[in-house]
Amino acid sequence: MAKRLYECVVCGRKFPEGQGIVISKGNTVLYFHSSRCAARFLRALLENSESTCIEKSLGETLEQFQKAIERKRKSSRKVI
Repeated sequence: MAKRLYECVVCGRKFPEGQGIVISKGNTVLYFHSSRCAARFLRALLENSESTCIEKSLGETLEQFQKAIERKRKSSRKVI
């Protein structure tokens, strides 16, 4: 059975199902053939967005990652 081909929304490169990055939110599905294309898209999305529109989500996401980093640091400390 042939794998489905997707097209990267950033560079237009086609790639088979099972490779690349696929992000879906609501009715929107985004296909990226590489993490570099996904990062380019995210950078442009953030630059083109109103800060009031993403401020809450950005703060929550930053907090989530900061907590994960802190948990990782605590678990990797040497106990003497």
